[in-house]
Amino acid sequence: MTSLRKLGSSGLEVFPLALGGNVFGWTADEARSFAVLDAYAAAGGNFLDTADSYSAWIDGNKGGESETIIGKWVKARGNRADVVIATKVSQHPDYPGLSGVNIKAAADASLRRLDTDYIDLYFTHFDKPEVPVEEIIGALDELVKAGKVRNIAASNISPERLQESLDLSDREGLARYVAIQPHYNLVSRDTYEGPLRDIASRSGLAAVPYSALAAGFLTGKYRPGTTVDSPRAAGAGKHLETERGLRVLAALDEAAQAHDVPVATVALAWLAAQPTVAAPIASARVVEQLPALLGVADLVLTDAELGRLTEASA
Repeated sequence: MTSLRKLGSSGLEVFPLALGGNVFGWTADEARSFAVLDAYAAAGGNFLDTADSYSAWIDGNKGGESETIIGKWVKARGNRADVVIATKVSQHPDYPGLSGVNIKAAADASLRRLDTDYIDLYFTHFDKPEVPVEEIIGALDELVKAGKVRNIAASNISPERLQESLDLSDREGLARYVAIQPHYNLVSRDTYEGPLRDIASRSGLAAVPYSALAAGFLTGKYRPGTTVDSPRAAGAGKHLETERGLRVLAALDEAAQAHDVPVATVALAWLAAQPTVAAPIASARVVEQLPALLGVADLVLTDAELGRLTEASA
């Protein structure tokens, strides 16, 4: 049985891979999503990450499709107490921004779609600097006191605003962020390492990085001279044009061969071994993509391998 990891000061214990729900209702229909969720749960997975805006960017979608699918799956399986559900506020077309009124209305809408009484981990999806942290934290605190949200967290936030929010919570005795969701992977380290990670470390926040596989680049399927049929191909392929991208691929290949595991597993294992990281997020649109992701729970890289990957990605 894979050991669960403590999520900061929240009291939550999570599988070392958070299953990304961004593909549910987008590249994975309901049936495929259910199959992926079933396989993830069967492997011991318990940490689902979604957002109220997934997948509003698709023609015909309104946003909330991913939450709805997760809600139906949890109800069908009767496993609400066994899963940790994280969702986010600020980007839904009908509930944009982080005003206090909007945060509370968006949370109620998420609860309806998820068909649950509570959200385990509620993220501000993108910070809105024009809204005072007092208003944001105040609204989140109300949700916690009402029992609608168990824990709060922040994503896409500056170090300054994060520190200001934590200071307010400590000073006023309000609900306090327990986690941060940064953009962070082997080819995007400065998006988290530095002041943001320093605050997380100092304040006991757990990191749950998104884009853990750099839009698919760190799966190893993107190679010089190859063409990949994917909606994310342009973004992932750009890393092949950099010396760092090629160095990282070489270091990943070396470790993957040594452990006889997929490249993606190694990339996730490096991330999972970084300070403050509790669980990287990765998504699978079909069951066949899951084993490479789930392997992070069992792969322990040597100090030398971690060092080579860190050096290659510098």
